[in-house]
Amino acid sequence: MSFLKKLFGGGEQKSSCCGHDHDHSHGHGHSAPQPQPAAAAAPSAAVTSPVPAPEPAPAPKIPVVHRGLEGVYANESKLSDVQGDEGKLYYLGYNIDELVNSHVSFEEVIFLLHKYKLPTRTELEEIEAKLRARRSLPQGIIDFLTAAPKNADPMDVLRTGVSMLGLYDTLGNDSDRTLNEDRSLAIIAKIPLIIGYYHRARQGLSLPPVRLDLSEAAHFLYLITGEEPSAKATKTLDIAYIIHAEHGMNASTFSARVTVATLSDIYSAITSAIGTLKGPLHGGANEGVIHMLEEIGSPDKVDSWVEERLAKKEKIMGIGHRVYKVLDPRAPHLRAMAIKLTEELGEPKWIQMSERIAEIMRTRKKLEANVDFYSATVYHSLGIPTDLFTPIFAISRAAGWTAQVLEQLDDNRLYRPLTLYTGPHGLKVTPIDQR
Repeated sequence: MSFLKKLFGGGEQKSSCCGHDHDHSHGHGHSAPQPQPAAAAAPSAAVTSPVPAPEPAPAPKIPVVHRGLEGVYANESKLSDVQGDEGKLYYLGYNIDELVNSHVSFEEVIFLLHKYKLPTRTELEEIEAKLRARRSLPQGIIDFLTAAPKNADPMDVLRTGVSMLGLYDTLGNDSDRTLNEDRSLAIIAKIPLIIGYYHRARQGLSLPPVRLDLSEAAHFLYLITGEEPSAKATKTLDIAYIIHAEHGMNASTFSARVTVATLSDIYSAITSAIGTLKGPLHGGANEGVIHMLEEIGSPDKVDSWVEERLAKKEKIMGIGHRVYKVLDPRAPHLRAMAIKLTEELGEPKWIQMSERIAEIMRTRKKLEANVDFYSATVYHSLGIPTDLFTPIFAISRAAGWTAQVLEQLDDNRLYRPLTLYTGPHGLKVTPIDQR
């Protein structure tokens, strides 16, 4: 029996009337079947109705280019939370204000970033001892520092010195977490030595012997001056270290993570970070601030100087931030220290000029000061040479860089974004003599 005859009346049809099956023929079982009504053909037409045309293919997606990767989340991290719209910064859940106001030390922050918790007293003593035990440089690096050109950029010297540290590493296994934690502490401890010793050597001064009784901040000040610093100067630099220690996926941190994601070594990663930090649009901005203040000269010249720069559409150093849409949460701590230091030194013009610039830019451009704006005055007031401002940034950020490298290696994936090609196609090579 064909399918259509079975479905629409051909052969036997059964009804469930009264719960019984009935033959729909009339009279005797051999009587001729009744003709089917014409209406039965209608359902047949429905079965053979045309198949709907397929929907058109979706238009190809137009690539969206995020220049500078702005707004792109490249990874996940528990280390720091930079809340640009709110103007807040957290390290492992601790607000930066809480850390500073609770008198946490830079060494405690290093432990926090590496171990994901604040240390106990015993743990703090242990990490302090480990850092101080690593305050030494191979003779080959000391020879390099004393032989380097006296007019070299300290960031260039630091970049080369950290790269050289890898030559003397005999631990092996570049991906082992425990070994890389040890390397991280060694890098953090040795960066101040590289900077301090080069600064002394370029002046023709002796290299002071390492001391094991000073904190990280105090030891650096001792290295560049040869004298034990005051408690006030030490505390000031310690706070500066803390608020510069970690800051999300900034340019130098991104460089470090991209480098180590290839399974290169930690020295290569930190060398990449240092090279990136050197740029005036990143760490080098604090040097630009003090040069700006020196060029202005006095508070009464601020307005005309700023107006002239704005008319030329030039950037005002230390103003505005790529992430923060409101005041940089680190700036108030540095501002307070800058005010206090300049008053004590009897040189209030630096903070007076800074405050007026910040006021003009807030009013005219709705832009706020960033961390570099006030750190320049703080470092200048401590007697630190201008070209050491960015190296100091590197000293503190080494805590964050190394923590980011460790985190990257814990769950590694190679960074490989795409590029939207905008060049020509189909060109033919013209013989060289005909070009």
